[in-house]
Amino acid sequence: MGLSRIAGTIDDAVNRSSVRYLRSKGWRPRTIGLTGYGSVQSLHVLGRVVMSDPGEAGDEGEEIAPVGPINVAAEAQRGWRSFFTAQPGFLPVVVRAGGQVIRTTTDRGGYIDVMVRDHGLGPGWHEVVLEARAAEPVTAKVLVVDPEVRAGIVSDIDDTIMVTMLPRMFIAAWNTFVRHTTTRKPVPGMAELYRTVLEDNPTAPVFYLSTGAWNTVPNLRRFMRTHGYPEGPMLMTDWGPTPTGLFRSGVEHKRTQLRNLMITYPDIRWLLVGDDGQHDPMVYDEVAREHPRHVAAIAIRELTPAEQVLSHGTAEPIEEPNPLRNANAEHGVPTVKGRDGHALAENLPDVLVARREQRLAEEAEEAQAAEEAAARATGRHSAR
Repeated sequence: MGLSRIAGTIDDAVNRSSVRYLRSKGWRPRTIGLTGYGSVQSLHVLGRVVMSDPGEAGDEGEEIAPVGPINVAAEAQRGWRSFFTAQPGFLPVVVRAGGQVIRTTTDRGGYIDVMVRDHGLGPGWHEVVLEARAAEPVTAKVLVVDPEVRAGIVSDIDDTIMVTMLPRMFIAAWNTFVRHTTTRKPVPGMAELYRTVLEDNPTAPVFYLSTGAWNTVPNLRRFMRTHGYPEGPMLMTDWGPTPTGLFRSGVEHKRTQLRNLMITYPDIRWLLVGDDGQHDPMVYDEVAREHPRHVAAIAIRELTPAEQVLSHGTAEPIEEPNPLRNANAEHGVPTVKGRDGHALAENLPDVLVARREQRLAEEAEEAQAAEEAAARATGRHSAR
């Protein structure tokens, strides 16, 4: 038996024991609605069920940042509990989305991940209902993207829109434990950059793609609301062992989620925003080379030397695309770099306009070629 399989078996056993123990203490399942997304054809509904003390209200639904003096001990306790959870696996769940009722179960980590087809919901934000056994029903928000939309944003979180100035290994714990949003700093100009892009594309969806854990979502949402970032689904990951390793691959998580978005929205061209402290340049460039028609541009925030050290231990970027083989050289997908959102905004809007005009010209040429080919085929058929 491999080490990762042994770790997974231990992790499952500890979780099952924790669920039994907490149930004996009066704790009950509580459902957390996570933001889902989809098209008018299908909907990706997300949620999680965790064990919860019925005497304490959960904060996942809190819509505003805390105001006034901070009770440090209480904050630490709440953060600790949200970070280390016990979740009932394979618990029956009913999902009600539009005109559909889906019966499913949580996975081994307590997650609800359901694809709902023919839901009947129109474009815009909606609420679906999640009913887990022995838990109170809750609603989860879902975004249905209009089929006419042609532009969207995918943004990393840590070091891209938010700076904590902590070693990378501590960032997830910081995002969970420290709930007060003023303790984390936004990257200057990034929220304004996104708003500028959305001025030209007001219906464009914004997805936040991160290797952070789902446990951090409530605090990250408070941070985004406080600093004016547009609302959008968050595509996070889970910690712990997998069948192939002791820890989940952040790089593979981002590759998979980007490809899923391109499958779900085949007509959208994405602005991919990240930083050079980890693997964003490599992942984004790789995806752009594979799917150049789906990527409008890549925007990379350049970390300072001090931020680079905290991110991965050296003062230089961890990885750069191959200078001889990259999306710009092969397919004309531009990459813009800058220290913050203000620097990126100096060139990015013009790049996006030029890219859009280039794609429109290419589409017009393809349409004309198709018409000419159809005319030739018709002529040959008539000659016979």
